[in-house]
This record gives sequence, C-alpha cells and structure tokens, in this order.
Amino acid sequence: MMKKPIRAILFAFSLFSGAVFPVQAQWLTQSVLVKPGWTAIYLHVDASYKNLNELVGSEAKNPIDQIWRWQPPASAQFVTSPLEPLTTSSDWANWSRFDTGVPATLSALTANSAYLVHSTATSNYVWQIKGKPIAPSYIWTTSGLNFFGFPTPPDNPPLLDNFLSLVPEFSGAAEFYQYVGGNLGGSNPGQVIARHALHVTRGQAFWVRAGTYFNDYFGPFQVSLSGSGEIALGDSGGQYSFHLRNTTATNLTVSVRLISSETPPTGQPAIAGAPPVLLRGALNITNLTYAYSDLSGGVAQWNLAPKGQPGSDITVVLGVNRSVLIGNPGKLYAGILRFTDSYGFSQVDVPVSAQASSLSGLWVGKAVITQVANYLKTYDRDANNKPIVSPDGNYIVTNVDTSLGPVAKPFPFRLILHNDGTNVVLLQRVYYGVNPFSKQVISTSESALDPAKLDSARRISAVNFPWSSANNPWPFSGQLAAGNTLTTTVALAYDDQASNPFLHTYHPDHDNLDATFKNELPRGAESYDITRQITLQIDPVGDDFGSLTHVGQTFSGTYSETIVLAGSGSNSRTFNVSGNFSINRISSIATLTRP
Repeated sequence: MMKKPIRAILFAFSLFSGAVFPVQAQWLTQSVLVKPGWTAIYLHVDASYKNLNELVGSEAKNPIDQIWRWQPPASAQFVTSPLEPLTTSSDWANWSRFDTGVPATLSALTANSAYLVHSTATSNYVWQIKGKPIAPSYIWTTSGLNFFGFPTPPDNPPLLDNFLSLVPEFSGAAEFYQYVGGNLGGSNPGQVIARHALHVTRGQAFWVRAGTYFNDYFGPFQVSLSGSGEIALGDSGGQYSFHLRNTTATNLTVSVRLISSETPPTGQPAIAGAPPVLLRGALNITNLTYAYSDLSGGVAQWNLAPKGQPGSDITVVLGVNRSVLIGNPGKLYAGILRFTDSYGFSQVDVPVSAQASSLSGLWVGKAVITQVANYLKTYDRDANNKPIVSPDGNYIVTNVDTSLGPVAKPFPFRLILHNDGTNVVLLQRVYYGVNPFSKQVISTSESALDPAKLDSARRISAVNFPWSSANNPWPFSGQLAAGNTLTTTVALAYDDQASNPFLHTYHPDHDNLDATFKNELPRGAESYDITRQITLQIDPVGDDFGSLTHVGQTFSGTYSETIVLAGSGSNSRTFNVSGNFSINRISSIATLTRP
C-alpha cells in the first residue's frame, strides 16, 4: 500500500535549522501525555516562537530526548506498516537533545502536525506546550497511511467506537494503530482492537488507513477558515467570514464562546484583553443594516442540518466592535473562539485578534450638496394687498426666508483630508508614491516622489477647491472621530486669477481690469473675495453590525458650508448650502510631507 500521510503547513518559514521564529498573539497550553519510550502526539498549538533547544533542551526536568516530525515524501512509497524514525529516512525531520552526529533537521514545533517523541523517564510525563492554537486542517489520502490526531475535548474525551459511530462507513473501513510506549517493534505501534475501551485523547496521534475510502470526518463539524487557521484582523480589519459544516448524517448543534488568552511568554507582545467580538445577525430590510450579538461573556449556537442537506454548510460572519477597541495604536487584543458540538466529541480552538487602530492617514471621499438656502423676500402690503413703497421709493421688506430647500439635482465633489493623529487638514491635491529612498509617502508636492517611479505614483485632486502653487492645506479645528465636528475656512482673493470663478483672464468684462486693460479694478467691480466656512459634522457610531465593525475606516455625516461674497465696503452676500459626506481611509501614513 502507498504511504502518504496528512500534513498541513501553516507557516511560511522553514522547519530546519536557521528558521525565523514568528511573534505570536494568542496563547493556550496543550497538555500531552508522554509515555516512557516512544509516544505519538499531535499538536493543536503552534509553539514555533522558540526553537526546540530552548523549548525542550533547556528544561532539565523534561525527559524528552528525541522528537521526530512526520513529513511525508512528495512521491508515493509502498510500505506494509508505519515507518519507524530512521536517520536515513527523509520522511522524518528530527531533533535530539544530545549530539548524535546526525544533523538536526527539525527546529520548532508547529500545529496540525504529528510527532513521535522519545522519553527517557520511567513513568508517564505530562508535557505542557504553550503556543498559539490553530484551527484543524486535514488532507486525507487514500494511497496509504495517515498520521494525525483528532480535536477532541481534553476533558471527558469520547470512546473511539462512539466517536466513529456517526460515520459507520469510515468506522468499518478504518484500521487504527497507536504507540503504546516502550521500544519500537512489531507490536509498537500496534493495531487498536478494543475500540470500545480506547478514549480518543486530544493530543494523541494515530496511524490510520481506510483503503479506498476517502475520509473527511475528523469530528462532527468543521470550521473552514481561509489562510493560516486564525482570525487576525490587525489594526484595520473589521469583519471576517468562514464556513461551519456538519460532517455527520444527523442534526447537529455547534456552540461557540470567547475565552481569554493565557499570559504570553517572555518576549512576546502583551495582551490588553479579549477582543470585543460581534456575531452578525439578521438583515433589517427597512434600513438594510445587520443586527448583531456580542460574544463577550456569551455563547452563540447554530443548528446544522445533516451533511449534504440545505443548512448543513453555513457562512458565519463575525467582526470586532472597533468603537470600544481603545488604547494606543497597535495595542493588542487577543482571545480564542472555542467551538464545541452537542455530542461532546470535538473542541476546535480558533485564535482571534485585533489591534487598536490609529485614525491617522489619508482620507478621501466626497460631499454631496442636496440643499441650498432660499433668499425669498416678503414685502409690506396695504389693505388692498399692494406693496407699500417707502419715502425713498423702495418696497418695504418685512422678512427674508433663508431656510434650506432641496436642489433640483445633487451636486457631488471630492474631499481630501489628512490626519496626523493630532491635526486634521483639508487638501486641494495630494501625491501618493515612493520617495527616492523607496519609502511610501504622502506629499503636497510631486517633488517629494522618486522621478523614476512616477508611473506607479498617484495624484488625487479636488477641483472644487482653489488651486495654488504652494498647495498649503487648510487646517480643521476639532479631532477626527465619530460624533465630532470639524470646521475650516477656505479664503479666495478677488484678484486670484488662477481660481476665482468671477475672473476670466482673457474676457474683457471679467478680467478685473479697466477699459484700458492696464489698471486693476477694486474689489466688487468685477470680482469678489470669497470666504467658504466648511463644517463636517461626523455622525456618531450607529448601533448595527456594519457601523460598529467599520469604525476607523470610514466616516460619514452632514456637510454644511457658508459662502460669503464680499464686494466694496460692507457690501456682501451670504449663501448657505448643505448635504452629506463620506470619507474612507486609503492610507495609514501619518506624516504629510511638505517639501
């Protein structure tokens, strides 16, 4: 028969000497029972933050002197029984506490891997391995032996015959082999005969073969994640979706609860607490928002239909409530989502983490004008309803209606804001690209960019704001945050030929020059000073799933603007417009380069 066991490679780093060990977020201790002699174990946690010399070799009380990791060959081989670890076999990576003259090819322990370990102790040893829990990931082969363990609960694990009773075809076809301790030989590993007496212990690895039967049952349900078997939302992610599947022919209830991470080992990032995880609920068809439930301190359940029927495979969407994810930018929140089933057969631990985000960076969006102020005068009238004329010959105005009214067609225009964490500014244009030192920058001038890489750079402009060669930003008062108000003033001189809309340089009636085309006219003759007072009233965070999970990446609210046209003397006219706005963060670069 062919031998090609399971493997799941979950990290893009080498298992050999010289590997780079990652920084990890969540922590959980897995306890595995190591018998005297040889024991097969299966890890559900990743302990690659330390090399094996530190993790095992430096512990004087740890009796383990050899660790062999099964790494199946790329091509199939024919064997009659599970292979023993041999120094000449490339199917095993090895580590030894002592110098055996054989180069070590294993340097760290990763999750979803089966290991054969040797203990020099004369009694059982409980090995406590702290690492990051990783969701199970299995690949079954029908070409030979599979070497793996099941994600059963550490407390009250099921008996093997009960565990397999949900998949009778697999139970009838499968042969299980286990290591019983002691030396390797004809009966070690030995076939499991009394399935009714063997508990499927979490952390124990088995050799399994089932002929041509393809098995996808490693427990009553599967949590199917994309990527590396964890939910890492970083400082900007708000939502994550995954599949939850029933692998049995019966109805099944799956539960999940959020538990706290254990204390990180020395040298690993501190954890502020468990992230505020939300579970997306039903859609409100009135306002097209989703309800949610808070997993903090609670339990969520799903009732799954039998395998292959509608409702047996569902999509679950969860997120983090970023409105309460407070602290210094980068502050780490990490926990573990623990999934269990109504049979008590499986426990799947999925790490979930998020970081407090900064609102710094480049924000781009648009405002849409939907209302303008009226300027409707009401005149005094006599008993015959005729307007009354004043002694100077003018009609007498009794009231001016300046209330806002709807426009015939909404008018959109672009907004460009930059927030350095303290100060927020409004920009007419901005440049985004690589500087001569190959660093991504946001700049007010193209001169800050690498001339050789302008093809990959971007310029973002807002033509509704006045252009100037200096491109000086307009500072906002207020802080960029939900519920806050930002205000700024954009001033435009009456003689600004580049941007003032009343001026047309080559039109004799709008060039701001007298009839000789030599003398400049005073303010109010052909052009006016323009002052635009802009206010952004940011909406508070909405109480729905989308709003809570997108805080820090998008803002919306009410846009209002007061426009004053100043002529000669005190002669001026005021206009008011209003509408709405929305902006999205497109870059987290906090520094605005101003060459």
